[in-house]
Amino acid sequence: MSDSVLETINLPGDLRRLDTAEMECLCDEIRELVIKTTSETGGHLASSLGAVELAVAIHRALDTPRDKVVWDVGHQAYAHKILTGRRGEFHTLRQYGGISGFPRRSEGEYDVVDSGHAGNSVSYGLGLALARDLRGEDHAVLVVMGDGAMTSGVALEAMNQAGHHLDSNLIVILNDNEMSISRNVGGVAAYLSRLRIRPGYTHVKEELEEFLRKMPALGEGLFRIASHLKESVTHGLVPGMLFEAFGLKYVGPIDGHDIGQVVETIRQARQIEGPVLVHALTRKGKGFQHSERRPDRFHGVSSFNSTTGEMVKKGGGASWTGLFSEAIVKIAEEEPRLVAITAAMKLGTGLDDFSSRFPDRFFDVGIAEQLGVNLAAGLAIGGLKPVVAIYSTFLQRAFDQLSQEICLQDLPVVMAVDRAGLVGEDGATHHGYFDVSYLRILPNMTIMAPGTGSEMEAMLRFALGLGSPVAIRFPRGKAEPVENAGAAGLELGKGEVIRRGNDVALLALGGTVPLALQVAGILEPAGVSVMVVNARFAKPLDPGFIEEVGRGKRILVTLEDNVVAGGFGEAVMAVASERRIAPVLAKGLPDRYVEHGSIHELQDEVGLSESSIARDIMGRLD
Repeated sequence: MSDSVLETINLPGDLRRLDTAEMECLCDEIRELVIKTTSETGGHLASSLGAVELAVAIHRALDTPRDKVVWDVGHQAYAHKILTGRRGEFHTLRQYGGISGFPRRSEGEYDVVDSGHAGNSVSYGLGLALARDLRGEDHAVLVVMGDGAMTSGVALEAMNQAGHHLDSNLIVILNDNEMSISRNVGGVAAYLSRLRIRPGYTHVKEELEEFLRKMPALGEGLFRIASHLKESVTHGLVPGMLFEAFGLKYVGPIDGHDIGQVVETIRQARQIEGPVLVHALTRKGKGFQHSERRPDRFHGVSSFNSTTGEMVKKGGGASWTGLFSEAIVKIAEEEPRLVAITAAMKLGTGLDDFSSRFPDRFFDVGIAEQLGVNLAAGLAIGGLKPVVAIYSTFLQRAFDQLSQEICLQDLPVVMAVDRAGLVGEDGATHHGYFDVSYLRILPNMTIMAPGTGSEMEAMLRFALGLGSPVAIRFPRGKAEPVENAGAAGLELGKGEVIRRGNDVALLALGGTVPLALQVAGILEPAGVSVMVVNARFAKPLDPGFIEEVGRGKRILVTLEDNVVAGGFGEAVMAVASERRIAPVLAKGLPDRYVEHGSIHELQDEVGLSESSIARDIMGRLD
């Protein structure tokens, strides 16, 4: 037999022959592989380390893939990937052409859904359970939901609906580590905290009822009284009543790192009629001292030293997120009405320093983007100046609130839209390449994008002074310095010319400005004179400015890290057509989802490298 237990596990069925000692060894080996791989590729480390025993226990207790397992978000599912035939490919995690950092249906039948955004697992699970019942099948459906997802409205909506289907069996494991990315906030988090300090309650309600019935003489009467006074009695004596109120039978809390206990609990839950919630306590970052001490810092990591825990520093200047962080703190020192909101992403959106400096003016709403935007509307009506910092991909979830609560009432709310464009290795669920399109269609909305880091503070000040809805979008990574960019003062709808040229006007939005200059550098030796414009605004566009830069040009070219459909390029195209300025070549992201890889690899794939753009321009000119 091999010295390595992990090397003997090719598919989940192999887990059933392991004894307790071998399972513990297996978990240690899985953690070693996850730490080694993410130290080289980056990834979601702490969450996956905390869910190793859960993954092992789930696949040991169930007959997957016949039984269906849904992982909420998916960044806790690395052990699941390793156990389901992808151990040999795990070194390709998040690399171009390799396996995804999230469950992907395209990778095989063990990944039941594509998981990327939090809170949707119970909805998926309920749908799968109902489909099973309607088709007359009998397999189990189990979902693993992080406790941070409990702040998501869709999770609560799904549990409410599950309680309507009491004859449909569904197992929900609540993986409770007291964390989403930052520490959880709100009433649900406080409720779970109270449950954690009351261990050992498994089917307590049934045990209480049995105890009352057995009491001599008074037992049956007491039981009837308790039944009539269910709300007052059981709420006081039985934990998990929030879930029971939804209609889910509550089991727990249990130790999520005790494989035997988790396996037995899952098997018992399968015997219970209707939806069941198993409350499992785990430790985020378990097994790696650095992630145990700083689970927030090791939630999502780039490459790091697996011995010291030190992150590998990348060259270059300040990050876009860091520049936003500095700007909002500086302005907040001058403007006491400025408040900041985030959706469980205090560190990721650069609001950590703001929250420390101005705790009374900072609001973390948990994984509830809709609430965050709606809260901002109330704060604005109340006379404050709210800035809502959310990743582009997550802002999609609050589109209705942007329309109804913000834009319809023309409220002075600023959206700091981080991670706009291609984000790299996190892939299709996390790219932020739709925001220009979905924000452009909203009346009263202004969309800005700094072309260089020096514009960040100026744009934030401009947005706060505009008195109407504004979105400032900026990409992930370092803000490259751009010569001549940011020198001109901001004027609504107008860009700035940062390079003169006579043949082609290349209008670049936001983070694509350095790319535009590289394209101009390629075309110049070929005899093509290129004007480069830092567009600054995707909406509104000043028609006079577009006409000015397009005058006498053979072609206008737009460049954006957003999909072409409905994006900046189509807006310029409309102005150019109406004013008969010049033909427009719109360069942006294609009408499809883009997978994971480095940003440069993905740009090459979609035709947004400097060489491919230059080639397309030459082809159009010819």
